[in-house]
Amino acid sequence: MAEAILKNKKIEGVEVRSAGVFAANGYEASAHAKTVLDENQIPHQHSSSLLTKETVEWAELILTMTAAHKAAVIQKFPASMAKLFTLKEFTGKVVDHDVVDPFGGNLAMYQETFNELDHLIDKAIGKIKP
Repeated sequence: MAEAILKNKKIEGVEVRSAGVFAANGYEASAHAKTVLDENQIPHQHSSSLLTKETVEWAELILTMTAAHKAAVIQKFPASMAKLFTLKEFTGKVVDHDVVDPFGGNLAMYQETFNELDHLIDKAIGKIKP
C-alpha cells in the first residue's frame, strides 16, 4: 500500500519501488489492500519482488515498515545503512518504529494501516521536498 500511496502523490523527481526482504516474486497485493486502495481512489498494480542488490544500489533512500525489516536489510546489504530508515524513524518518531503489518487481518486493520501510512508518507514528503 505504501508504494501505491506514494506513487499517487505524483511528486516530481521521485521514483518509487517496493520490494520485500522476505518476499516471493510475482504475488499480487492482498484482496483487502486492493479494496482499501480502491476505496481511496488510488491506482495500483502490484507484483511482489524480493529486495536485490541492484535495487539497493539504485535507491537514494530506503524506508522499511519495521525495525526487523531494517535489520534484515542491514544484515544482507551493510553498505545501505546510511540511506536506510524505518518510515517512522525517518519522519521523526523516536520510539515504536514499526508500522503494523495488516497481512492476514481484517479490512478494518488494512484501513487503519492505510491511514497511518498516508499520514507518515505526507510527513516523509515534507522532509524530502520541504
